[in-house]
Amino acid sequence: MFQIGCHLSAAKGFLQMGREAISIKANTFQFFTRNPRGGNAKELDPRDVAEFLALAKANGIHQILAHAPYTLNACAANPSIRDFTHRTMLDDLARLESVPGNLYNFHPGSHVGQGTEKGIELIAETLNGVLSKSLRTTVLLETMSGKGSEVGRSFEELRAILDRVELSEKMGVCLDTCHVYDAGYDIVHDLDGVLARFDTIIGLNRLKAIHLNDSKNPFSSHKDRHELLGQGSLGMRTFERIINHPSLRHLPFYLETPNDLPGYGQEIATLKSLRQGDA
Repeated sequence: MFQIGCHLSAAKGFLQMGREAISIKANTFQFFTRNPRGGNAKELDPRDVAEFLALAKANGIHQILAHAPYTLNACAANPSIRDFTHRTMLDDLARLESVPGNLYNFHPGSHVGQGTEKGIELIAETLNGVLSKSLRTTVLLETMSGKGSEVGRSFEELRAILDRVELSEKMGVCLDTCHVYDAGYDIVHDLDGVLARFDTIIGLNRLKAIHLNDSKNPFSSHKDRHELLGQGSLGMRTFERIINHPSLRHLPFYLETPNDLPGYGQEIATLKSLRQGDA
């Protein structure tokens, strides 16, 4: 089954996001748990959740992905920022228990001059403080482009975080196509080689989701500017290979291109036309 969706606004609740996904022929979607630049989360409406769960079951919506706000920094030098991150992630994960069995993605953070090793240590410390054995959500580290002092620019850095997480079975990785290309992993000319390297360092069993984004910047630019599929430096042929790759095709794919709802619908239709082997 081809699991394909896009990023939707959570402002109107789960039910509206589900309806919007169906309207563009998506069967999954991603959303921010709260304003991506900070703020409180929208209060959960039990009726909205129940109606969404029924809609999802009836329409085959699978494994949605909640994205943490950009303001979180699990390895900030300022203890108050780390505390805010800890409290926000705890709240997000508690709220996601209302729609269990899904995914929660976050940017690992920026060490802001403390050094990568210290950043890795602090990120793992945060994760050890928010994960629990009863958690029914899988928490994902996102691959980063390597701008500034970002942690997670390499597979080795992600592995180092995972190695320090006590409940590592609750963890996975989300691979962002723009980010990894900008970070220096040539998925355009050597997708097999990049995936083999990922498997050796992290393990493909840890890969739980794919962000599909073209890049406005050239290879290994260490920037982070998403582009519409096929209109950036990756090109549509790359996305055709990704969605059909035997090591990736079973995963959920989430569009994060600079688009509106009709535009996402067009990209989803294009990707479906390029998908091979589905009934």
